[in-house]
Amino acid sequence: NHTRINEFVLVGFKSQPGSQLLLSVLFSTMYIVTVVGNVCMILIIRMDSNLHTPMYFFLENLSTLDICYSSVITPRAALAFLLGRRSISYNGCASQMFFFSLFGTTEAFFLAVMAYDRFTAICNPLLYQAIMSRRLCVLMVMGSYLSGCINCTIQTGFTFSLSFCGRREINHFFCDVAAVIHASCSDTLVNELVMLAVCGSIIVGTALVVFISYGYIIITIVQMPSAESRHKAVSTCSSHMVTVCLFFGTAFFTYAQPGAASSPNKSNTISVFYTVVIPMLNPFIYTLRNREVKGSLKKQLKK
Repeated sequence: NHTRINEFVLVGFKSQPGSQLLLSVLFSTMYIVTVVGNVCMILIIRMDSNLHTPMYFFLENLSTLDICYSSVITPRAALAFLLGRRSISYNGCASQMFFFSLFGTTEAFFLAVMAYDRFTAICNPLLYQAIMSRRLCVLMVMGSYLSGCINCTIQTGFTFSLSFCGRREINHFFCDVAAVIHASCSDTLVNELVMLAVCGSIIVGTALVVFISYGYIIITIVQMPSAESRHKAVSTCSSHMVTVCLFFGTAFFTYAQPGAASSPNKSNTISVFYTVVIPMLNPFIYTLRNREVKGSLKKQLKK
């Protein structure tokens, strides 16, 4: 029978008081940098008409998503480290899991969509504007959010149908699916299989879209006649590839391998990267490795 408890206790990264203060400062700083960096990216894109293209439309939406994604986890974790209050209500835990799964899954689909956009721009440049119409771009963004909503509904629904039998401790710093499943006293085999099947198919499916797109991109770049054309093509893809490797590498390690739910300890540290570090780094990756964004930023600063 399902046992309803009022709250959970998040025990991830529980250590000495001095370390807790350091973690709080570190998480708070990274969150501020995340918000400021992504807001600046959004403003740069909106203020420069030269950046009103499909590529930057997706990048603007990625920045908005990163702010939401980080906001679900980081402020609460920083406050918990500072005050030592690690309890989270049952409904609060369910809500955090729902929105974390929503934004995390949506980001995976966004990265796949952005890879397809680069494939179209480099492999079919003459048809790029016709293929990547405004309508298609909006539909791709909406489809990404819809996919995220389906996944988070499945994951949250299955997880909170479990019994917890008064066991309140979750070995994580937020209500991650695997950690909450591990805290249950029910038979969790079905939940683990669902998590592995759904998350694994999403990660592998979106990663395949990315790698197939970049396979064609690499072939096209190699066949380009001039070094300048090759350099320009590489510069528009390199930042996206860095983000893809960081995001999919950590996500696969955490969710898409057998036994992920039964061993949450090893995912505590690595989960910091995809929940806190990657949303913070994205604006810098896309700014420092993109001449158009750097040029627009210099122009706006001069104004």
